[in-house]
Amino acid sequence: MAKAKNQKVWVVSADMGYGHQRAVFPLKNVAEGGLITVGKNDNSTEKEKKQWTRLLNVYESFSRARGIPIVGKPIFAMLDALMHIPSFYPIRNLSHSTYQVDLLEKNINNGICTGMLEKISTQQLPLITSFYAPAIAADMKGYEPTYCIVCDADINRVWVAKQPWDSRINYFAPCGKAAQRLKSYGVPEERIFLTGFPLPLNMVGNDLSILKHDLAQRLFYLDPQNRFWTMHGKNVQHFLGKKNCTFKNDRKLTITYAVGGAGAQKEIGASIVHSLRHRLHGNEVQINLVAGIRPEVRTYFEEVKKEYGSENISIIFGESLHDYFQQFNTVMRTTDILWTKPSELSFYAGLGIPIIMTPTIGSQERFNRQWLYEIHAGMRQENPEFTDQWLYDLIDNGTIADMAWSGFLKARKLGTKKILEVLRTGTMTRSNSPLER
Repeated sequence: MAKAKNQKVWVVSADMGYGHQRAVFPLKNVAEGGLITVGKNDNSTEKEKKQWTRLLNVYESFSRARGIPIVGKPIFAMLDALMHIPSFYPIRNLSHSTYQVDLLEKNINNGICTGMLEKISTQQLPLITSFYAPAIAADMKGYEPTYCIVCDADINRVWVAKQPWDSRINYFAPCGKAAQRLKSYGVPEERIFLTGFPLPLNMVGNDLSILKHDLAQRLFYLDPQNRFWTMHGKNVQHFLGKKNCTFKNDRKLTITYAVGGAGAQKEIGASIVHSLRHRLHGNEVQINLVAGIRPEVRTYFEEVKKEYGSENISIIFGESLHDYFQQFNTVMRTTDILWTKPSELSFYAGLGIPIIMTPTIGSQERFNRQWLYEIHAGMRQENPEFTDQWLYDLIDNGTIADMAWSGFLKARKLGTKKILEVLRTGTMTRSNSPLER
């Protein structure tokens, strides 16, 4: 157990979309030797690197498959079945092993995660990972303590050891639904910490100072007709502080559209720009198009910007994940609406950022979408070609501002702080206050 205040830990992730890498990025300052990606900078052999590359190719093919005419949906359905998450109700014991669990064990015995295991064996430090395979592999070797960050509101059985009652893995759950699912898979309650997703500390601030300022300003931009403020103004001032609730009005309404790690659904960004072209030229709105680290998506978005010739279109692209995450976190502070698929970014609702959801890709995203519905922090997109109509109707009647406020109150925002607390002390303080979760 990490007791020293400045104790370093092994921080491990996997190159399977942005979600797993984004989850560990806020922990980079406590990472021994920097953030480790299995199959890349973890002492893995060429054979193991090829295994991880094949897995990544399967993931990206899965993410893009549904867009292929005629054959796309059947291929997508076949791949989706491998990571299917069963219905949550009725609540029942789901601790029995599955095909996916047995397959993972076979891959670990065949060498997956060997490089990572050799690397962490050089120094006995706590291991924290945002992907299930390194956690299961370390647990099979008896490595302790091991912590696993859950990156979605619900997960497949493969995230938990074959015999969970013998496992020593501790889990950081982003929401109550994920914690309940872990219990149904056989994880003892004392090994589940309901922390929330690890959000960037520089978007939260000490005592939520940054978050309170940014959210108060966002609520003004999202409520031009003063519908939300009329009903909730006193409540907002109570939680965010009166000093933050003075409108600075030093920018314009800002929409950020983000594609996932596989680069799917980039065309939606173009449809949004086309629909809002008159507002862009009228200097009424700013649109950030997030290409991540995909050069082909950046090129596509550059063509979109060139076509409409507006300086109110910005493209977010990084040559590395570190560069991309830094840029993304910066633009999030002035983002009023985040439009994206319901991935790990769903948990940014805790920062008071309303989520407009593109069609889901995979079982876990359907559960993320359901979670956003339940806390009233997100909505499914209407036709992007008519964004200028339906989105502004929802802004004018205060609905989008209400989504932002609901996400702030109901989603956890101190995930990074809580995880560091557990790593440091072995326990976690709990509170029902929306400002302390």
